[in-house]
Amino acid sequence: MKLNFLGSASNVGPLSLVMQYDDFSLIFDHGMLPDDPPQYPMRAPLVDMGFLSHSHLDHCGMIPSLLRQNDIPILATHPTVEVSELLLYDSLKIADIEGYPKHYEKIDIKNTKAAFDLVGYNSKRDIGGMEIEVHSAGHIPGSGMFELKGEETTLFTGDINTKNTRLLWGTHPVECDNLIMESTYSGENHDDRKETEKKFLDKIDETLDAGGQVIVPVFAVGRTQEILMVLDDGNYDVWYDGMGRTVSRIYLNHEGFLRSPKALQRAMENANEVRSPSTRKQAKNAEVIVTTSGMVEGGPVLEYLRDIRKDPNSSILLTGYQVEGTNGDRLLENGMIRDKGATLPVSCDVEKYDFSAHAGHDELVEFAKGCDPENIVLCHGERREELAEDLSEFDVYTPEEGQELEI
Repeated sequence: MKLNFLGSASNVGPLSLVMQYDDFSLIFDHGMLPDDPPQYPMRAPLVDMGFLSHSHLDHCGMIPSLLRQNDIPILATHPTVEVSELLLYDSLKIADIEGYPKHYEKIDIKNTKAAFDLVGYNSKRDIGGMEIEVHSAGHIPGSGMFELKGEETTLFTGDINTKNTRLLWGTHPVECDNLIMESTYSGENHDDRKETEKKFLDKIDETLDAGGQVIVPVFAVGRTQEILMVLDDGNYDVWYDGMGRTVSRIYLNHEGFLRSPKALQRAMENANEVRSPSTRKQAKNAEVIVTTSGMVEGGPVLEYLRDIRKDPNSSILLTGYQVEGTNGDRLLENGMIRDKGATLPVSCDVEKYDFSAHAGHDELVEFAKGCDPENIVLCHGERREELAEDLSEFDVYTPEEGQELEI
């Protein structure tokens, strides 16, 4: 088996992996990183088949470009296909607004949807004498790990989370000979989830008691839904806005990919959805506003911030990783945001809570050991050596982008 990472071997960037397996040439993910400017993987060669682990843009963002030169099926789950389509159209819109080059057009996204071969968890496919089985990755609804069974068994994880969350059950190890595993949080562990939720809700109570308002910037995919479920524990006046509304409906249409569809449905019903300019005006008076984007870069969040940024009694509660140079990062570093070309001070209290959908370092180690492989290939991480050190009992590989690895 030969592996060649076209992107995101040694960093958390646009993941793309080409695998030569007997007579087959396979590609796993083909993403883009919506940075400033965007980052792309190397150009893909001709391949026979594709696999898409989940719908985040750093995994799905260049699939339409891939299919321009490859008339191939791509295995993915139903939620992954529907949410990917939503994000791909949105990325084209952002490219127009920001003036970035476009690597595909709307017709390519339409053709991409037609190319997907839908699979479910625990489903199996026989392809040229090789059996492929799909397992839940525990990352976001619809995220999958792909197990390839031939003379040897190989597992490609995509992004994984082994801990249970409100939204999903955590994933479990799959015995294999070769493990290709993400390492995003190599060298870093997450706080206890229940303690994080308690601190988050306590901060909301503290803010409301002081007469302030709470804005919770969220990612549309996965984070919106989980935060609504956490907030459902309290008796708050909650409004939610942005793309997370559409994503939530997609997930509820595919209940089998959720831990508790009833809990998500209840959380959405107990909150108020912004559906129009008039309801957005109502939302501005809410106790808690949950809105995209998670890094405070676009979406409705800036409109809400304009109204409260000078209020020291109000709070902005960040719920995810903040890329350097984004408004979320600026808020944490110096209490400033960029809005309509101006840099503005923010008097609100700003705090960050770790609601990560990735496994932490110790969880990655435990997962890898549970798979009991002969070989481990680490990718999608900037500190792989720390994980490799804790997995030294195995043959661990840390290839670079464009480097062919044979195992």
